[in-house]
Amino acid sequence: MSLRVNHNMSALNAHRNVVKNADVQAKTMEKLSSGLKINRAADSPAQLQISENLRAQSAGLNQAIDNSEMAVSLMQTAEGALEEVSSALIRARQLAVHAGNEGANDPNMLEADQSEINNILEQVNRIATSTQYGHNYLLDGSRSGNGVTTGDNLEFVGATTEAHSSGVGGYSVNISNAASRANHTGSVALTQDIIDSGEQITVSEGGRTVNFLTEKGKTVEQTLNDLSTTISDAGLALDLIRPYPPVTDGNVPQAVSFRHKEFGSEHTFQVASNTAGLVSNDSNVSVKVENGTDVAGEINGETSHGKGQVLTGSDGSGTAEGIKVRYTGEAAPEKAPLLDSNGQQQVGADGIPLNEAGSAGTVTFSQNSLTFQIGANADQHSEISLRSIKTNDLGRGEKNSSNFKSLAEISVMNSDQAQDSIRVIDQAIEEVSVSRGKMGAFQKNNLESNLNYLRVAHENTVSSESVIRDADMAEQMATFTRNQIMMEASTSMMAQANQNSMTVLKLIG
Repeated sequence: MSLRVNHNMSALNAHRNVVKNADVQAKTMEKLSSGLKINRAADSPAQLQISENLRAQSAGLNQAIDNSEMAVSLMQTAEGALEEVSSALIRARQLAVHAGNEGANDPNMLEADQSEINNILEQVNRIATSTQYGHNYLLDGSRSGNGVTTGDNLEFVGATTEAHSSGVGGYSVNISNAASRANHTGSVALTQDIIDSGEQITVSEGGRTVNFLTEKGKTVEQTLNDLSTTISDAGLALDLIRPYPPVTDGNVPQAVSFRHKEFGSEHTFQVASNTAGLVSNDSNVSVKVENGTDVAGEINGETSHGKGQVLTGSDGSGTAEGIKVRYTGEAAPEKAPLLDSNGQQQVGADGIPLNEAGSAGTVTFSQNSLTFQIGANADQHSEISLRSIKTNDLGRGEKNSSNFKSLAEISVMNSDQAQDSIRVIDQAIEEVSVSRGKMGAFQKNNLESNLNYLRVAHENTVSSESVIRDADMAEQMATFTRNQIMMEASTSMMAQANQNSMTVLKLIG
């Protein structure tokens, strides 16, 4: 064994271990003090990247939970307002039913009923214009898809949340076929002799049947009036087509002509008569009348489907998806020739010249539906359109003899108007109920169900981050105790190594 003074290798070795143990001890203390086993990228580069992504996802999920809860609060605000509207409309209907009791009412009673109805309509409008969440007005129509049409016989009906806003020029609406109603006219006119013989006319529609028997001595005009009343009282959705204003004598023979009230291919009816040709082709043989037709055409040049008079942009069609317009014309607009690239009219396989659908006008659409970010990532959102519940926008399209175009126009100043008011109010109640149903379905299925998923996803994401990043305190404490012992041992050995050089002095002495 050689003894050296200039270089104390034992001390250098001990010093290296002291420094190493000090570094390890410092890192262990850092993990114990922070609770994290990854405090910097150098601790574990790969796991740091994974845990940071999980942290971002966790924060996004946590915010999505808050977003969804706020959306639920908004929907409950809107639905609560609609509940009040529904209650108000039920009260208005009660007043209309009272006003229809013509035999017991006097003008003062009717004026009182009308006055309260006017107040109810004002209440509905006030709710529509004042219901808001923050600065968002919910029921005035500003949070739905709004459209304006140009062109005769064209009317904007509505749109889904999938529809895109159009440019200033709007979307073109081309109609290739106008909607029609099922109709049937007998080939033999109704005469006095047929009436006096006790003719039976049978009409069936929508599961209801009328068996009408003529009365001897009644004129043609009286008989047709009775038939029309019987059909109406039975609830059949049919009109008995009559010349208006009457231009014939009561005894002049008239053809019996029926027409369905609704447009489209879903509606038809059946007729039969004792006399061949009066209604049915053969005596006592029922005739199923050919169904009406649906409107056909395109919106913005995209595939659309018709139901009755309403043309709707088809699912997945593109920008016009879900936009609904009503075409009320009896015939399709004039068609333009379909030209090829050379400007020549194209001809079909059957040799018939092809034409483009006729232009009915345009619809300018603006999408203002409510959009909720209910997920942690891009494009994880849900939308809902809240329709207007102003009285001008409720009860529209309900056919009535008083020509009430909407709930805003109802009047109960006489019995006929009271009956029509009941019909319009019923339509308005149905529309409000449908809106409430859509809101409830959106809240339950889109928001609350999504909230359950978000909470589970957030829990599991946090758990994953914890596994990667959190320190096991028991393990780290055991490591800390070991490192502390090693630190003390290495320090002690360094002291001993420093004493080794002192043995050389014994040789000098």
